[in-house]
Amino acid sequence: MTATILDPRTALVVIDLQRGVTGRPTAPYAAADVVRRSAVLADAFRDRDLPVVLVRVTTAADGADAVPGRTEQPRPTSPRPSDWDVIVDELSGHDGDIVVTKRNWGAFHGTDLDVQLRRRGVTQIVLTGIATSLGVESTARAAHEHGYHVTLVTDAMTDLDAAAHEGSVARIFPRLGETATTDEVLALLR
Repeated sequence: MTATILDPRTALVVIDLQRGVTGRPTAPYAAADVVRRSAVLADAFRDRDLPVVLVRVTTAADGADAVPGRTEQPRPTSPRPSDWDVIVDELSGHDGDIVVTKRNWGAFHGTDLDVQLRRRGVTQIVLTGIATSLGVESTARAAHEHGYHVTLVTDAMTDLDAAAHEGSVARIFPRLGETATTDEVLALLR
């Protein structure tokens, strides 16, 4: 299904398009394509005076703020480069954009994202970013639980694994909102 409408106060929320994330291999789309499509959407939102939220993930150098809990998959232990959490150049440097720093997969828990959106009267979010099944899906779930209308731009997001991307798009996203392509969202903005 394709997105049907954008609310008058819709925000673009871009997940983890930062140097350390976009430098990894991704599928089914190359990270560069996701960055390009997200930048086109961001420009279109800015042209209409709609909020653009750039979400980045980071952790303290000593790992003290890492999410606790046991997992079966080991967490990375090597230090990250100093510019790992810097938003990519194609999206950064725009006055008025909202930058949210998270330390979890999702952009709502432990951040001021909900407050930032509600202060601006936002009722809908359009999501892009990396990784589809992690940060994007976690943010979409929380947005849905917070009562936002959610649109997921499936060609402006990608994952570390194509099957994980497809699983989120096919099974999870239709329960959380509406899906669309970049061109479909641009058409709705017009």
